[in-house]
Formats: sequence, structure tokens, C-alpha cells
Amino acid sequence: MSGPVRTLGPEPLWDTLQGTVQGVNKTRNQDHYEAEGRGTAGQPLIMAVADGHGSAVHARSHLGSRFAVDLFVQQARLFAALAEPRGDGQPPSLSWLMHYAEHTLPRQLVSAWQEKALGHWERTRSPGEPGMDPVDKLVLYGSTLVGAVLTPRVFAAWQLGDGELTVVTDDGRVTVPLAPDEADLGDETESLCSPQAWLRVRTHWAPVTAPARAPRLVSVSTDGLSKSFASDTGFRQFMAGLDDRLAAEGTECVRAVLPQWLAKASRHSGDDTTLVAAWHTATAATAGPADATVTGDATDRAAMAYPSGVTYPAAPAGMTYPADTTDPADLRDPYRSDE
Repeated sequence: MSGPVRTLGPEPLWDTLQGTVQGVNKTRNQDHYEAEGRGTAGQPLIMAVADGHGSAVHARSHLGSRFAVDLFVQQARLFAALAEPRGDGQPPSLSWLMHYAEHTLPRQLVSAWQEKALGHWERTRSPGEPGMDPVDKLVLYGSTLVGAVLTPRVFAAWQLGDGELTVVTDDGRVTVPLAPDEADLGDETESLCSPQAWLRVRTHWAPVTAPARAPRLVSVSTDGLSKSFASDTGFRQFMAGLDDRLAAEGTECVRAVLPQWLAKASRHSGDDTTLVAAWHTATAATAGPADATVTGDATDRAAMAYPSGVTYPAAPAGMTYPADTTDPADLRDPYRSDE
């Protein structure tokens, strides 16, 4: 199937949708997330999710995940300002920016997170509470992080620990560019509280040399979403279906049903589940449903049909689904857990 015809202006524009659901039997949601901007020089698109580890030894990780997202947004704004200077200033070279993305930003982010966590512990410690080793204090706040920045000049992303950065390319391929070479074992994962954590940050670097080839969809999510599927293929099919539905109906319709999809995913994974996605609005004006090709898997649309006997989420109040979508096989709901 051929890809959509796209005609882009000089500045890409993105629309975002975001949501989180607390895991079953969890005492609190340890995830945190944020999204801002539209991908222009003045309003760079910034997205981030973080997942606090949640166990007893990480008793303050719900705070650690919030610190991680807040501090990433600060670092991302600085990076975007460097990439797209205003006024008469000349932007730094792409090679300088790449070095900054791969080395400087991770070190600054981890340093700021550690300072924030240690400062919080000192301010909130109980009178008479015995002192702790700085390493043990940081463990209390342990969290993962996945974040991305898109400007007219560059698309960069960073990941520490589990979770996913997912990209649907301009021709409809679903990629997970920051997936580790080897999956973490069990619940073990890299963390902001790990020794020399900045060395464990994985970086995605993609200068925007051809705006018309910008991704259709970029998302960051915690592992509560990917773990709800029996396989990586199921997760990638979900993302392809999400892109299809955005192309067919736009962000408002998907935004309305996103909480139901996340709740369903959370029931399967048992974990807090968070998704932040940015969809290229140029696609809304020019594209039909995406080619459902999945990298490494010859998956066609028929194979992605909604399972027989499973009902769609009810349309939200005040909203009706188009009359020509009564067949479940038309991907009304891209959430297809491998149940």
C-alpha cells in the first residue's frame, strides 16, 4: 500500500494527546508525564514520561518520577533554544548539537535529578531519623525516564530504563529506536538512581534534513503499556492502529477514548500505564489511513482486525462514531491486546 501524499509548510506542527491510569492493586500511580509545544522554533515539542520503581526500597519514587519529568522539560527547553536560536544568532553546528545531546544533556539531567532528590530528602527527613548514605537516599527516589524534543531542525530523544519511544515514519513503518539490544530481566531496569546513570542514557539523534519526511507519529510511554501485550509485535500493531485511527478521525476522537485504552492496558499489565503521543497535523489534512507495515513483520490490515466477540468502547457522551464504521475489522479501536 502506498503512503499518503503530504504537503508540509516550512514549520511542522504537532498535536498531542496524553493520559495515565493507575495500575490494579497499586496504592498510588508512580508514573508522571508532560507534553508542551507544537514543534515550531518558538514552541518546540517536548514530551516526557517517567516511571517510579514503586517498591518499598523506592518509597519516594512517585516523587522521583515527577522530578525526572520536570527536570527533563527544563533541559529540553534549553536544548531546543540552542538548536533554534532566535534573532540574528547563528545556531551551533549539528555535530556540536549531537555531542551535546549524547553527553552534556544526560550528565546535566542526572546531576540535577540527584541534587533535587537529595535536597528533598534533607528538607523532609523526620526529626531523629538516622542519617543515610547518599546512594541509599537516591534509591528511595528511583525512576526511569523517556523524553523527546522536536524542533524544525532536529528530533532528539533520550531514555534511561524501560518504557518506549515509538516512531511511525512518514511511510508508515513502526520503529522503536531506543529499544535496548537485550531486554531487561524481570522487573530490573536502569534508573536515575544507578551509579553514573548518565552513562546509561540511550540517545536518538535525527536531524530534520527533509521536513516532508518528518515522522507521522512520535510517542513516549511507560512499560505498563508495552507489557500489556504478549509480544513486541502486538505493541507495534497497537501503535500502527493508533496512527491509522488518528489519520481516519483526528486527535479529538482518539483523545476521547484514550482513557479506556489505557485502563484496558493497565488491567492486562497490572502496572501504571502512561502514554504521550504527538501526531503530525499535516497528516490530518492530506493523509488517509496508514500503511500498517510493521518493521520486521509483514503485517497487513486484515491481521490487525479487532478480535471477534470483543466490543468497542462506547462512544463518549455527545460523540457518535461515523455510520460507516460498524464493522469491527475497520480498526475502530487500535488497542488489541493479545488476549
